[in-house]
Amino acid sequence: MYRSEAGARPRACEASALERRKWVEIFKACDEDNKGYLSREDFKIAIVMLFGYKPSKIEADSLMSSVNPNTSGISLEGFLHVVQRKKEARLYQNEIRHIFTAFDVHYRGFLTLEDFKRAFSRVAPKLPARTVLEVFREADQDSDGHVSFRDFEYAMNYGQAK
Repeated sequence: MYRSEAGARPRACEASALERRKWVEIFKACDEDNKGYLSREDFKIAIVMLFGYKPSKIEADSLMSSVNPNTSGISLEGFLHVVQRKKEARLYQNEIRHIFTAFDVHYRGFLTLEDFKRAFSRVAPKLPARTVLEVFREADQDSDGHVSFRDFEYAMNYGQAK
């Protein structure tokens, strides 16, 4: 996928002192026995408090083991690291949604080739029409002439991996 230098990309954004204090308070509230770490269940409760959803057992294990694979708990520093990464991912997700919405000027919930042409003519007017067509075809996963948000999101994330 082609992307501009100004495109949506995960950015490291530092947590404010207030956010960090909130995260520490939540860690302490969820560490009921003052063990100095959160068990998987404690961690899941903390994620609910911060992000409003309960992670699955697999997601919780994956997040916890990404910090320290040899333990059944997550320390305060590990927790802060995971929360920071999740915050950045959420910001990136919001950027993708914002870009999609900017392309979807007719509020249809999908993009057409004409939407792509219009958007690219504004942000990259010298980009060859053939390139715009290739980008559209790459994003249109099922070749139905429409790019859904899911298709668009996949294409944006696929471009990150390259």
